[in-house]
Amino acid sequence: QVLLLESGGGLVQAGGSLRLSCVASGLPFSNYAMGWFRQAPGKEREFVAAISMSGVLTDYADSVKGRFTISRDNAKNTVALQMNKLKPEDTAVYYCSAHRAYGRVRSGNADSWGQGTQVTVSS
Repeated sequence: QVLLLESGGGLVQAGGSLRLSCVASGLPFSNYAMGWFRQAPGKEREFVAAISMSGVLTDYADSVKGRFTISRDNAKNTVALQMNKLKPEDTAVYYCSAHRAYGRVRSGNADSWGQGTQVTVSS
């Protein structure tokens, strides 16, 4: 059974930082591209960041480019999202996702999803 478990969410003031982590189990982690998505209240889930199997390739939504950094540790089956210069509009539930192809991450075509972690940015 595949399990993606996110952690690191919380409440932070605008301009602050948070680091999200996602631990994967039940799948050959290094064979999967990984992604982060978010869903704000009343809005659809949207792409945030992607990282290829090896970690060489990354992709970001324009809204977070230059502020967020995605990384992975294949030895620990983890993917992280470092979020800096947070804005109130970053408030959302953040989801970790696993994809068999890097090209499928941005579209949200995932093989597995985590349960999400809440990030709230106060102004």
